[in-house]
Amino acid sequence: MRYLTIALSKGRLAELSIEMLEKIGIDCSEYRDESRKLIFTDEKSRIRFFLVKPADVPTYVEYGAADMGVVGKDTLLEEGRNLHEVLNLGFAACRMVVAGPAELAGKLDSLNNKRVGTKYPRIAREYFEHNRRESIEVIKLSGSVELAPLVGLSEVIVDLVESGRTLRDNGLVVLDTIADISARLVVNRVSMKMESERVNRIIDGLRKQL
Repeated sequence: MRYLTIALSKGRLAELSIEMLEKIGIDCSEYRDESRKLIFTDEKSRIRFFLVKPADVPTYVEYGAADMGVVGKDTLLEEGRNLHEVLNLGFAACRMVVAGPAELAGKLDSLNNKRVGTKYPRIAREYFEHNRRESIEVIKLSGSVELAPLVGLSEVIVDLVESGRTLRDNGLVVLDTIADISARLVVNRVSMKMESERVNRIIDGLRKQL
């Protein structure tokens, strides 16, 4: 029997995913050994899981290098990969929002030439061009997006917000919510058919945890 492979997002998402997998009987002790390995195996269940950057999880799953994966909804929206999103795991919950200076509250429509600072160009463009029917200039950033409106780089930002404290500390407010974000279980389309019994056993086990 071949290994069933699960791609996990490095960091906090991996920790929370491992906790859930252990609760449904998958042996993750090799991961707990604190090594620098990227691939871990549960020989008894014939399950192999590996750690990758969150943005790469949908790629590994779409191309079949992983049968399943756990990744944030923000990454799924940004990557737009062809796979099955089967379960909202509920952890790592936050929101994708449009934020900007307090004086723009309720006045988002009155901005003519919108420059949007974001780590999520696809999500920003989809939201403004499809939902609001507005054309925007997207400025892709990799660091502290909150800085962009403060120094005049952009009028507004599109970013993840958990508590909202970073926004408040920088004099910014939420102007609109684009989507609720949390960790999702995704499955490769071929694996869903070819390995349906094993895949569904994991899905059902995780669903009972929720």
